[in-house]
Amino acid sequence: MPKARLAEIRLPDFGMPEARPEMPPSTYAFRLDRLRERAAAARYDRIVVYADREHSANLSYLSGFDPRFEEALLVLGPTGEPAILVGNENVGMASAAPLKMRLVMFQHFSLPGQPRDRTAPLGETLAAEGIGKGSRVGVIGWKTYPSPVAIDAPAYIVDELRHLTGSTGLVENATGLLIDAADGLRVINEVDQLAAFEYAACQTSEGVRHMLAELRPGMTESEAVRLLNWNGMPLSCHMMLTAGPRATFGLVSPGDRRIQRGDRFTVGFGVWGALNCRAGFVAESAADLPAGISDYVERLVGPYFEAIAEWYGALHVGQTGGALYDIIHRRIGDPFFGVSLNPGHQIHLDEWVNSPIAPGSRMELRSGMAFQVDVIPATGTDYFTTNIEDGLALADGSLRDAFAAAYPEAWGRIQARRRFMNDALGIALHPDVLPFSNLAAHLPPFLLSPDRAMTVAG
Repeated sequence: MPKARLAEIRLPDFGMPEARPEMPPSTYAFRLDRLRERAAAARYDRIVVYADREHSANLSYLSGFDPRFEEALLVLGPTGEPAILVGNENVGMASAAPLKMRLVMFQHFSLPGQPRDRTAPLGETLAAEGIGKGSRVGVIGWKTYPSPVAIDAPAYIVDELRHLTGSTGLVENATGLLIDAADGLRVINEVDQLAAFEYAACQTSEGVRHMLAELRPGMTESEAVRLLNWNGMPLSCHMMLTAGPRATFGLVSPGDRRIQRGDRFTVGFGVWGALNCRAGFVAESAADLPAGISDYVERLVGPYFEAIAEWYGALHVGQTGGALYDIIHRRIGDPFFGVSLNPGHQIHLDEWVNSPIAPGSRMELRSGMAFQVDVIPATGTDYFTTNIEDGLALADGSLRDAFAAAYPEAWGRIQARRRFMNDALGIALHPDVLPFSNLAAHLPPFLLSPDRAMTVAG
């Protein structure tokens, strides 16, 4: 691969979708049936899905309902409509869900001090849903753990389940049914879901692109974050935008500090199904950089971009997670770069579902998986960092044909991004790779010169 260099590269206008693709109600019924099949194979009598505002992706995936303000609990048996336990304020939200569910009032999910005069004890409610002595219950919370007895639903719920099932029953973590990195139900997406992710990626990437184009020294962080043009979609993470010394911490929210020339800068914007980040310096050229790092592009950004370009080029259905991990650590595994987390992960309604990309991983990437390019150097030095975070999906020939037929405008945007990445950036993508981001791996290290970006094109 040629060495990375800085060149005049203007991002094309890839276009924006007019409307957000919606999941047909039949999709949710199909997902529930698939979960029942997996539950039966694991010999579970009941599946219990816990959700709160921070961790609603599993429930929303299954039902189209995400609780607001409160927690919620879905109880799924082998047949019939599932029960959804909600507090006072989610009755309307749950009733409007595209999946038909039996509404059960459980007011202890309500906010502190609200009425609790119309609810049965939790044990009675769960027993009415068929959970009793000898039952085998799989609990879906948020994460999996080394031991299946570790469950991240509230203790009072897990304690009640274990009391009801007794010594002859079983209560264990079943979250892997949905998020297992190799074949969890949520890591293999239908064409409609992929189209919704492309829509989401357009919103976040176009927002970051607009913010970078309008960024100026003297504006405050709060003024800069408004340039992201958030359209009100549910966020998958808090808004991240900081400049100066606080940018080192990465995850903090914007404040009222005025942005200065030469500042470190980082921005991250995520909604359900997409997240885009960029990082660098508030500078027009190396002349604006702090003293001692005039070789910022040569020392950090160039090797980083070469690693990302090779990572992209190696993507295809059937590739192993270990091979992708090895590319990054062969190129920028030196401690200077400070790459410690998985170099890439699966994305869904939540920003990070799981990752098959790990040392020695033999997990094969599958058609329908959606990924986040997420390789973040944490140098801990004056060189700070650089960052490309964009979304993509993998699709075999049949899925590509289905996508192109169902969503021709989105398909046109994807093909335009592929051409740009190949022709302008020198990144040749396998036909399986569908880039969703309107930033399309475009990396300007000097943020006040957004049309000067990295390339490995000859």
